[in-house]
Amino acid sequence: MAETLQFIQFGLGPIGLQTVGYLLERSNVELEAAIDIDAVKVGQDVGVLLGCSDPLGVKVSDRAEEVLASTAADVVVLATLSSFAALEEQIMLCLQYGKNVISSCEELSFPWAADPQRAARIDAAARAAGVTVLGSGVNPGFAMDALPLLLSSACRRVDAIHIGRHQDAALRRLPFQQKIGAGLSLDTFAQQVENKRIRHVGFRESVGMIAHALGWQLERVTEEVKPAVAETDLASPFLQVKKGAAAGVLQTATGYLGDQPVITLELQAYLGHPRPRDFVSISGEPPLYSEVVGGFHGDIATCAMIANTVPLVRRAPAGLKTMLDVGLPSWFQGWRG
Repeated sequence: MAETLQFIQFGLGPIGLQTVGYLLERSNVELEAAIDIDAVKVGQDVGVLLGCSDPLGVKVSDRAEEVLASTAADVVVLATLSSFAALEEQIMLCLQYGKNVISSCEELSFPWAADPQRAARIDAAARAAGVTVLGSGVNPGFAMDALPLLLSSACRRVDAIHIGRHQDAALRRLPFQQKIGAGLSLDTFAQQVENKRIRHVGFRESVGMIAHALGWQLERVTEEVKPAVAETDLASPFLQVKKGAAAGVLQTATGYLGDQPVITLELQAYLGHPRPRDFVSISGEPPLYSEVVGGFHGDIATCAMIANTVPLVRRAPAGLKTMLDVGLPSWFQGWRG
């Protein structure tokens, strides 16, 4: 029989709560503790927050260190921040108490190029504690890096990779629609881009992971963020978009070998996208094209990737790891611990 896997949930926003729900669908998985600083959630039973008919018997605490020190579970699902720098304190706290960490933090998915000193600190602390730290999710962590690299294994030679995510943002939750600037005037959108408040976090990490895996020493990486302008009035269940306003975001990142673009990431996320899809196009021998019609569901796929990777994190070598290091995850109902 599979051993019981116990975990601590650190962060109970929409992604954190949904991940808890997916993990608890396994009969041998138990939530041992939950941490969040939201005063509305502190003291509440997690089952109530999930909308379950019965309480789980686990109440939310805002005392992270106390919970980590007193809880035997050896893995923390960390769903709090997108910034690697801002997350360092929480990661280090988990490592102090010997916990493996899997996080939805986009910048944690491949931090070695952008923030090597911080990455080295966390790697050393994780090795000293004998535990693993991993950033994962659907993007980065799968759709625009791990999956294209897996597909490249069918190629004799790879010359360039073009990866696209085209999403109808009307189907996503409100925080995502706000993150891509839906409903903003074009002037406000431009200001938010300048302040780096509108952009998909993780493009450079995905480019870095691909380049590292393929042995490419990139000369430079460029990014561009533009509005997708609404041609008619649009609406989602959460907000209204007037004609001429921003319906969402068009974002690209390009990695160059010399003056040759070899890695291109393209995101089109806006209300009313006519052809949602995820695709990978590889130029090489043989050329390869793969498409997921309708695309990966962002929230479902993000939470599923984190949940399905938990067993790999617990078995992985100690240190700060990426999806290149931990092995191939898959859905499996009867998890082995």
